[in-house]
Amino acid sequence: MTPGTPARRVPLARPGTAWVLGGLLLALAIVDVPLSRLAHQSLNASGGSVPVWLSVAYGAVGLVVAWRKPGNPLGWIFLLVGLFSALAEDASFYMVADYRLRHGSLPLGWAAVLTQPGWAPTVALLGVAVLLFPDGRPPSRRWRWVLWAYLGVAALWIGGAAVISVGAIAGHDIRVDSGGNLIGLTGGAAGPDAWFGVVQDVFFPLLALCWLLSVASQVVSYRRSSGERRQQLKWMLAGAIAGAAGLVLSFPLSGAGLPGLVHDILVVAGILSLPVSIGVAVFKYRLLDIDRILSRTLSYAIVTGLLIGVYAGLVLLATRVLKVHGTVAVAAATLAAAALFAPVRRRVQHVVDRRFNRARYDADRTVAEFSARLQDAVDLDSVRDDLLAAVTGSLEPAYVSIWVAEGQR
Repeated sequence: MTPGTPARRVPLARPGTAWVLGGLLLALAIVDVPLSRLAHQSLNASGGSVPVWLSVAYGAVGLVVAWRKPGNPLGWIFLLVGLFSALAEDASFYMVADYRLRHGSLPLGWAAVLTQPGWAPTVALLGVAVLLFPDGRPPSRRWRWVLWAYLGVAALWIGGAAVISVGAIAGHDIRVDSGGNLIGLTGGAAGPDAWFGVVQDVFFPLLALCWLLSVASQVVSYRRSSGERRQQLKWMLAGAIAGAAGLVLSFPLSGAGLPGLVHDILVVAGILSLPVSIGVAVFKYRLLDIDRILSRTLSYAIVTGLLIGVYAGLVLLATRVLKVHGTVAVAAATLAAAALFAPVRRRVQHVVDRRFNRARYDADRTVAEFSARLQDAVDLDSVRDDLLAAVTGSLEPAYVSIWVAEGQR
């Protein structure tokens, strides 16, 4: 390699390998249907892993990235996440059918016991994906020790799950819960397997710490970056925040009587937001739309919160204070919330765009008005003042400076 020649990224595997792994993932997803019926469980059951269609979504993002950018390990990581989670779900169904319904009479039950802890490498790989975003390398050399520490902790955790599984097979003591998990891996087992509960109590906080450090590294990189890389990091961080918010909100709202469909939408959005946002950022597709997406998401979240508050307040006022019949109160509150939606959304969107989406705030009207005023302007000072006012009113920068060549003044 001659001096000054940039290093070439060596593909981790051939693009054809991605299609082979993608075909394997599709086969695991198809097999999931008869296995769920064999276990008398729903396809949406997620006792041993996430539902298989979510695994397929992760694998699909990984397949596209690994096929188009084979030198970037993020595609292969997401593809393996989909494979391991789908394999774990299939094994969970088979273990329920074999060891809970048929008392171990089905063949190859031991293979399901060995493959069911696929959720462990799935969790570990997702943490690696955050640290290696967006080009497959840690943010700097100083963060490599975080990567190796994380991989070491994850290897011990995965190894512990494998030891428990092999021990259950060797001792002919395979006990499975209703979700298809080996009892020894649930952390509540007693006797010889009790040590794994202690291992998980120690390693889960360490894994969480490594995850937080990975996110912190991306935040630091975001603050120091600019241009295209900054937009990529903004996509990733937005996906991570949306995922965490969706998953966190789904649990307390579910306990508060949230409809099942809304709860499912929150969970699905939380799980899929990270791979989708990372896929968009890696391909550098529509990077500039992230500011618009963030402003729309924030505005609709604020509007939803305000309307829910108005709705609940009107229902309480009508039923508790005015003693109106419950059905009439609910209908009136629903109509009032629907009538307020449009004006509240316009006002909130106006405020949010002005604060978080300045580059797009009334851009067409601002340019048209400035162009109209510029046609009649003859004094350079007035043009300068008009330009400064237009830029300040639209973008609200911290400072503005204009350079004018003296020879052309």
